[in-house]
Amino acid sequence: MSTALEANTQQEIKVAARAVDAVKVHGEGDAAVRALDGITVAFPTGRFSAIMGPSGSGKSTLLHCMAGLDRLSQGKVFIGDIDLGSLDEKHLTLLRRERVGFIFQAYNLVPTLTASENVTLPLDIAGRKPDEAWVDTVIDTVGLRDRLTHRPSELSGGQQQRVAAARALASRPEIVFADEPTGNLDSRAGAELLGFMQGAVRQYGQTIVMVTHDAGAAGYADRVVFLNDGRMVDEMAEPTADRVLDRMKSLGG
Repeated sequence: MSTALEANTQQEIKVAARAVDAVKVHGEGDAAVRALDGITVAFPTGRFSAIMGPSGSGKSTLLHCMAGLDRLSQGKVFIGDIDLGSLDEKHLTLLRRERVGFIFQAYNLVPTLTASENVTLPLDIAGRKPDEAWVDTVIDTVGLRDRLTHRPSELSGGQQQRVAAARALASRPEIVFADEPTGNLDSRAGAELLGFMQGAVRQYGQTIVMVTHDAGAAGYADRVVFLNDGRMVDEMAEPTADRVLDRMKSLGG
């Protein structure tokens, strides 16, 4: 009995990604900007976490550094037990390909590929066979079924964002980082995507870390981390849109 309890406790506190004393400085000398100022934070496996804060608080910088898309000036970031700072570019690219999904604010779709080809691109590059049933579920949830043969130039901004979201989720990576994933969606489409992300966490154990400025979107998360001036200033478990909005007002965001 105690062994099972210990196993459950260990499972509950397993960490998918973490930052330790993370510092990121842009520029040099008098023009230097300290985007991250010594953040230490952990994101548990199988949870939906949101990062919020006023403009310029370091939200996207933290997300990019934790996903291995940018490197810290000081400190460390880990995916599981792997210190990203210890990897060269080749092994960092491999880790991102095999273990990380990312929903970009600017989509980052390949213009010559169809929506369907963009969705399965990470799997194709990795030489992995898609889980067709899961990919179909993702495509239907984000409402892309009738747009699969269209190229990005033939899609609206909202539709391109759905392709980007589907691409990140299609391979079921260990962790998905999402930068304003509902920023270009109308309220209904945004709610559908957030509901799907929430379901992927609760039903399938997916780990998602999302940057958002939208208190309503943050309300779908299990936990919200608040940043201000490059520092972590608060966190909130079981957030609601109203509670998040009140906290953001106190931060000036």
